[in-house]
Amino acid sequence: MNRKLKLIWDFKGPTGLGTAKHHCIHLEEFANLEKLHFYEIDFSEISEMHATAFIVVDEVDMKTYRDALKPHRGELAQ
Repeated sequence: MNRKLKLIWDFKGPTGLGTAKHHCIHLEEFANLEKLHFYEIDFSEISEMHATAFIVVDEVDMKTYRDALKPHRGELAQ
């Protein structure tokens, strides 16, 4: 069974949430252009000054996403 990984980008400051939302557009564009599978693309507001954008992918595809998009961190997806 293949594990699902969540690749995460952090955006801080008063414009962090807007930047995270916009980053999701680019994540989806990249996945579609490269014909890569993903489970979810979304954003999360951690606080007024911290937001994240993330994509959930299969572990087998992680290196392709990681090398091209340089996420700040990753974790096992729930």
